[in-house]
Amino acid sequence: MQDELIAEATDNNWEQIVEKEPLPVVVMFYLTTCPHCKAIEPYFQEYASEFSKSCKFVRVDAEQSPWTAERYGVEGTPTFVFLCGGTFLQGLAGVSHPSALKSNIEDFIKHGATCASNITKLKYDISLYE
Repeated sequence: MQDELIAEATDNNWEQIVEKEPLPVVVMFYLTTCPHCKAIEPYFQEYASEFSKSCKFVRVDAEQSPWTAERYGVEGTPTFVFLCGGTFLQGLAGVSHPSALKSNIEDFIKHGATCASNITKLKYDISLYE
């Protein structure tokens, strides 16, 4: 059963659920047929409960939302993506041990906002079409 603390994002609602979220966001890209995703899922749910006041947890079915998966360089599952203020901070692919995931989440919560504030965003106002 899907934990109510974990939102399900798609290509269509990604901006609203993830990019506009004021809290830091941990995203799990998964496939329904991925055995490693199924193995780490209970821990992802546990961490969503444990850290619910510090960050938001989101799942994305990479097969059903290929645009978002491609945008974040997802080439295999499970892949975890960490964002703060809509800014991509870190990707973590192929996590097989729950303690590694938890450690990354704890570091992200502790340092993520500082990292995000140190990023200078690119301006994409240049056009090849005039």
